[in-house]
Amino acid sequence: MEDYIVRATAADHQIRAFAASTGQLVESARSRHNTSPVATAALGRLLSAGVMMGSMMKNNTDMLTLMIRGDGPIEGLTVTADSCGNVKGYAGNPKVMLPPKNGKLDVGGAVGIGLLQVIKDMGLKEPYSGQTILVSSEIAEDLTYYFANSEQVPSSVGLGVLMEKDNTVRCAGGFIIQMMPFAQEKTISQVEENLKKVPSVTSILNQGHTPEELLGILFDGLGLEITDTMPARFYCNCSKERVEQAVVSVGKKEIQAMIEEGEDIEVKCHFCNTAYQYTVEELREIVKRSK
Repeated sequence: MEDYIVRATAADHQIRAFAASTGQLVESARSRHNTSPVATAALGRLLSAGVMMGSMMKNNTDMLTLMIRGDGPIEGLTVTADSCGNVKGYAGNPKVMLPPKNGKLDVGGAVGIGLLQVIKDMGLKEPYSGQTILVSSEIAEDLTYYFANSEQVPSSVGLGVLMEKDNTVRCAGGFIIQMMPFAQEKTISQVEENLKKVPSVTSILNQGHTPEELLGILFDGLGLEITDTMPARFYCNCSKERVEQAVVSVGKKEIQAMIEEGEDIEVKCHFCNTAYQYTVEELREIVKRSK
């Protein structure tokens, strides 16, 4: 299944919802960063949330960043998404290994206790920034808590990543349900009942069901209306020129020391792990340009 996001409403616009299939983009992140199974699950959940939350923004230039900073061995997660279905991200320690917990990958143990920060850059003078504590460190519950406390929007978030025996990604995806201020109690109660029919996101996707069918289960009897769909992908806009800025930020003294050592250097993009080579001559040119 190609990765894509579905946007929908239900119950005469009392609810808005997003659902996504993200198996390919999570697998792309796994292969680029060579993540361990638990790191794949953690990063995959945040990438899935990020790409859906990015699609909530209106302008093509809007950018969303999700940052999780916990005391667990994964050493934090960072995901950035735009409004067009593009997302990228990385784990601080992609190689983290933990024993399973209750037969499942221990994402909460990998993340640890800490904070979730959501930054929205919508072209204003200052980006919007909201921050909440991690309530479970399993990511979906933490985002549910964030929406309720920082944005005052009652929401339900479901996220999942299912691995193959060879540690590649079998399927991944998620949903975000949000109640409008005028949502009636009986509508909320019906959604709560329907949520009980979904044991996990991956159990539905693994059966071959689409994001539309997932929303069909969640909004059974509530008049689901699909408004649009958009493709989703792991995409990084880094380039040798952009990464040069990171080289410049090291400082002229340090660059000069590299030149004197007479060896080419390699710089990797945090988000996609692409390696860029800079020769001694290129480093000299960088020093000249930075004067």
